[in-house]
Amino acid sequence: MTADVTDPPAAPSATRPSPIPWWTRGDLNAFFGLGFNILVNVLTLTALMIGVIAVPAADVLGTVLPALGVALILGNLYYTFLARRLARRESRTDVTALPYGPSVPHMFIVVFVVMLPVYLNTDDPIRAWQAGLAWAFLIGVIVMIGAFVGPYIRKLTPRAAMLGTLAGISITFISMRPAAQMWEVAWIGLPVLAIILIGFFTDVKLPGNIPVGLVALLVGTAIGWAGGYMSAPDVGQAVSDIAIGIPDLRIDLLFNGLADLAPLLGTAIPLGVYNFTEAMSNVESAAAAGDSFNLRSVLLADGAGAVIGSAFGSPFPPAVYIGHPGWKDAGGRASYSLASGVVVGILCFLGLFGVLDALLPVPAIVPILLYIGLLIGAQAFQAVPRLHAVAVVAAILPNLAQWAHGLIDNALNAAGTSATEVGVEALNGAGVVYDGLKTFGEGAVLVGLILGTMVTFVLEKKFHYASIAAGVGAVLSFIGLIHAPEVAWAASPAVALGYLMFGLVCLAYALLPGAKDPVEVDESDVVAGH
Repeated sequence: MTADVTDPPAAPSATRPSPIPWWTRGDLNAFFGLGFNILVNVLTLTALMIGVIAVPAADVLGTVLPALGVALILGNLYYTFLARRLARRESRTDVTALPYGPSVPHMFIVVFVVMLPVYLNTDDPIRAWQAGLAWAFLIGVIVMIGAFVGPYIRKLTPRAAMLGTLAGISITFISMRPAAQMWEVAWIGLPVLAIILIGFFTDVKLPGNIPVGLVALLVGTAIGWAGGYMSAPDVGQAVSDIAIGIPDLRIDLLFNGLADLAPLLGTAIPLGVYNFTEAMSNVESAAAAGDSFNLRSVLLADGAGAVIGSAFGSPFPPAVYIGHPGWKDAGGRASYSLASGVVVGILCFLGLFGVLDALLPVPAIVPILLYIGLLIGAQAFQAVPRLHAVAVVAAILPNLAQWAHGLIDNALNAAGTSATEVGVEALNGAGVVYDGLKTFGEGAVLVGLILGTMVTFVLEKKFHYASIAAGVGAVLSFIGLIHAPEVAWAASPAVALGYLMFGLVCLAYALLPGAKDPVEVDESDVVAGH
């Protein structure tokens, strides 16, 4: 004992971990990328609130955006804390914080599925806004409940299913719209894309190692203004509309919305489940890139962000973003996300989003979203064994179906009609399998997880596990969490029967001699995900 006490402490001092820097050049690079990503989303939700729901611009700029700013600052501060804690625990200086901002799918869902019907029925944008606040609050509560079951679901779900589902979201909802916006004005978008691809996917550095995102935005903006794409009078009008907003609690609006909660449950329950399953996939994506965060901590923060935001007046739930590996590759570490949240939050308080919208051409900003979509889609295949590639593709498909179904509905609505008026037979005759796309895409995130899990277990000849996964799919279909427009008893019995029959086939195959030896997955057959 005495010898142990008097041993010189040379070894511990030699292995003392390096201090974790608060800021790096890579943080600056990732800040410009993520910051512009969040910027685009806030500009979009601002336009939706004013242009679609007709909420007065003074309320949007004076209450909604400051409320969102509070959630962004607090959430990104928390994720910076988690990243630095992980870095200290593992004695690493290359830990990248999880990116955080307003959830893109929820922006459109809360506007078009929750608030717009209320506005059309009542002609009252304030009541529609209240319904959106109640919906966002409910989403937050469900996500926090999910924090206690999500970690167990993550342990049981194959990585191919989670990353494949994430790839489906990134390819369809993150990549396709930006790609279309770029090709509308290709002379602005493509040069910017070239800068981003070379800067983030190769080791070629700009002189002075100038941040790639900043250069891409400046070049795109310069081309847009020089080419006459932008309008100087619009900037003057936007400057005259600047209004500083001080965050304040709007509990009255929230309580008014909660008084009529029942109609919101049909979308809030599946979307809340969507939130925590997507968060699971994002945490898994970060783990594949080398940073293993505690899922429960992430889910509790996401749920709290939605609740806090709704209490201050924002109907847009924030969430951990897809794209952690991209910001890690860009050099982001612990503080880039906090810087993005603080800067965008301050812009929300100062009411400058109208000015930014008039100054920055959209085709110069959205290529960063396409970059994220490309990276996440690639990671889904790189971070799983080659055997599981089929399962990744299977998990992607439901989001493709949901995206295609949404485009069809939007096109028909723009033409002043609907699928019901046109008729399913007419659509089928034109090669549009409308009902199939709608059914397949309902609850796409959960469907991707279930289908990817089923296929993974089939590929590994674990037929009993595949049949259990199919049984889960049958239950979720029957109660309407997947493959149905709303939660209800016997919501989609035909699809539930299909899943049960899939499970029975797997059980039958489990009895055959060739099924006795499951396939051993070679984990060395995995390409590094970042």
